[in-house]
Amino acid sequence: MKKWIFRGLSSVLLLTFFYFLFACGQKKVETKLVAASRGDIQEKALAVGTIEPEQEVKVKSIIPGIVAEVLFKVGDAVKEGAPLFKISPNPTPLEYVESRRAMELAEVTMLKLKADWTRQLELYKGNLVSRSEMDAVEGVYKEAELRYRTSAERLELLEKGRIRMLNRDIDSILRSPISGIVLAQSVFQGDPIVPLTNFQPGTELCSLADMGSLLFKGTVDEIDVGKLVEGMDAEIQIGALPDTKIPARVDRIFPKAKKEGNATLFDIWIVIKDAAGMTLRAGFSATASIQIQARKQVVLIPERLILFEDGKKLVEVPDGEKTKKVEIRTGLSDGLNIEILEGLKEGDKVVERPPREIK
Repeated sequence: MKKWIFRGLSSVLLLTFFYFLFACGQKKVETKLVAASRGDIQEKALAVGTIEPEQEVKVKSIIPGIVAEVLFKVGDAVKEGAPLFKISPNPTPLEYVESRRAMELAEVTMLKLKADWTRQLELYKGNLVSRSEMDAVEGVYKEAELRYRTSAERLELLEKGRIRMLNRDIDSILRSPISGIVLAQSVFQGDPIVPLTNFQPGTELCSLADMGSLLFKGTVDEIDVGKLVEGMDAEIQIGALPDTKIPARVDRIFPKAKKEGNATLFDIWIVIKDAAGMTLRAGFSATASIQIQARKQVVLIPERLILFEDGKKLVEVPDGEKTKKVEIRTGLSDGLNIEILEGLKEGDKVVERPPREIK
């Protein structure tokens, strides 16, 4: 009796297993119908970059020394000619000694030539020398006097950092070359300064820019660059201000590509038309959408519904209880929706298959 009960239970369990296995294998695949609708579509190119001032000026010194005083704070608005740094001369001992000795030698030479000129003047008054001889001696003396004054002024500039020449103050205060905003400060009080010369770039002290003239500077992919021309309308979205869109215009497309990883990119500059009262800062990350083409009130379907077979574009449509494939011709795409030129009309239903499960 127990043997038959065990066999019965085993049969029931086996039948239950095969039932569920069969039921799962015959699970019906649900489909969804999507209607072709009418709407607007735009083809756009996307550029990625940052907001930058149109022109940024880097301030450098033409005299060596030590930063004695900083006369601004980062973010200050300064006028052209406003003082930025006070530089304290810091000559080496050798430079100082050579400058003083040069002045002393120039003074000795000047005094000697002055004595010669005085004697020549007495002889000229007594009609013992000609006017040309007198002029020659006077010219040599005046030249020596100028060399002495130059040496003295150079020494004074090394010692004090300022001199006054012909009612004009010459000092070691660096002034702003433009009116704008101080973007960055590179040196501080006590830092040494290397001057800008023909042989060395010099120390960058700070950078200035007119923040009223801003650009989007970014890159666009080589696939899109052939469709772009200067003057196209664009829309900029700032990463730090996600709810705002700024109207802009393509200003410049660079003719030479550059490589970034495996991508070929072209630099692009886009002028901001109107910041609409927003405070934009240099270095803001941003994206720019550039409108290439636009169509209004055309038939659209989601681009994911299109099938590609033998070089043709097809969609599935209901045909009674079954489905059939219909060839279509497409137009503009924005990456999500696509324009239908032939094969479908507004209101036609298109089959959307569920995504395949990854096993």
